[in-house]
Amino acid sequence: MSHPYVSEDHEGKPWFEWIIAIVVFVATVLAFLGYTKTATVVIAVAAIVTGLIRLVLRERSPWKVRSVSFDAFIGISLGVGLFILLGLLPVGL
Repeated sequence: MSHPYVSEDHEGKPWFEWIIAIVVFVATVLAFLGYTKTATVVIAVAAIVTGLIRLVLRERSPWKVRSVSFDAFIGISLGVGLFILLGLLPVGL
């Protein structure tokens, strides 16, 4: 019987997750200060970068949530979707 992996050895790296948490915090502060467009761009770029990192590095990636294809698709799609929404619905600075 095989035991499911539940350790962090098979998940993302905490140092990379903290970097993403800091990026989200910065975007939150920017949005709070009224720079909503800038905050959205920060989140969109972070999403695309994490998706590309997962796609390029595959199993060596410091960013892991599910499978490579799922992580890459969700990250890149979220980023592209946010950029599309920014183009369609102009907001803030």
